[in-house]
Amino acid sequence: MTVTHPVETVAAPARRSIDYSKIPYQLPQPVGMLADTLIASALEIGGDERLWVPQANGVAFKPLLLNVSQGYFVNLIRARASGVVSRHRHAGPVHGFTLRGRWHYLEHDWVSSAGDYVFEPPGETHTLVVPDDVEEMVTLFHVTSGYTYVDPHGVALGYEDAFTKLEQVTRHYKQVGIGDDYIGKLIR
Repeated sequence: MTVTHPVETVAAPARRSIDYSKIPYQLPQPVGMLADTLIASALEIGGDERLWVPQANGVAFKPLLLNVSQGYFVNLIRARASGVVSRHRHAGPVHGFTLRGRWHYLEHDWVSSAGDYVFEPPGETHTLVVPDDVEEMVTLFHVTSGYTYVDPHGVALGYEDAFTKLEQVTRHYKQVGIGDDYIGKLIR
């Protein structure tokens, strides 16, 4: 017969577990790195009307980022009138996310409605149209490079890129009393 005796164990000192996931990064950021940009209420469509830069009859844009060092811009386009917004050819890719209303291109058979995502490849030329029954269309566009406005036969009529957008924004914001500090937040 074997008799076992309970073994008394001595607990090791409690080890403190550190949750590293909740400690901020401890090293410096790269030299020359630009500060983050936060545009509060960026998708607020009915906010400060001065932030919307008139572009054409019934069409305005609200800039969110004007990246002059990499040649792209991010903005909201708002159309409060139906009809052709513009015909243009893209030099780089475009990402679009429709927030309100509907729109389409004359050259395609699809319609983009609120909640839809659209990718536009470089080189494509298309004519953006807001249907007659839409009171307001708002789409967020991330435009890489720029685009050239053209007539139906491809003849260039003008262009837009991060630099021309910055000129429009600066001119409009100065007219409506928005200061350089706000404009500076948009530029990268």
